[in-house]
Amino acid sequence: MSSFVKFLAGGDLRSIGKSNVVATLIKNQKDFDELFFLMLHANRLVAMRAADAIEKITIHFPQYLSKHKSEIFTLSAAAENKELQWHLALLLSRIKMDKEEFNFAWKILMNWVKDKNNSKIVRVNSLQSLFNLSKQNKKHADELQNLINDLNREDTPSIKARIRKLKKENI
Repeated sequence: MSSFVKFLAGGDLRSIGKSNVVATLIKNQKDFDELFFLMLHANRLVAMRAADAIEKITIHFPQYLSKHKSEIFTLSAAAENKELQWHLALLLSRIKMDKEEFNFAWKILMNWVKDKNNSKIVRVNSLQSLFNLSKQNKKHADELQNLINDLNREDTPSIKARIRKLKKENI
């Protein structure tokens, strides 16, 4: 059993537990790999908190995700728990992808952001990730702008706030 589980288990889904502590314990790829596989943990709480720590770590060390690209795609295609999806949404834009992988990620994120039954956090993070990806592939800029126009017609404060933030970043 991973040494990180003791930090990630316990409590409820409304808490990140000690995922911040775990993020500080990751010093190399080997540590990261051990943490990464906890996103597959049977305990939803452990998986979500592992994803939270991974998201925080990869802001500064996205290269740690490289060897886990296929697992990220597999998890993203199969993830049903909103707590995992909201972290995966951001992770998708942090990996280097070929054209086919990019299109796969774009499709997943578009589906998540358009699904009005999805968690608001999943939708907002998917929108952010699409924005990040659109910087890498300019031909999707028009599609993103059309999406933003559609989303702006919704009465969803969190999505409107993210759109305002993205507009400041020149969408």
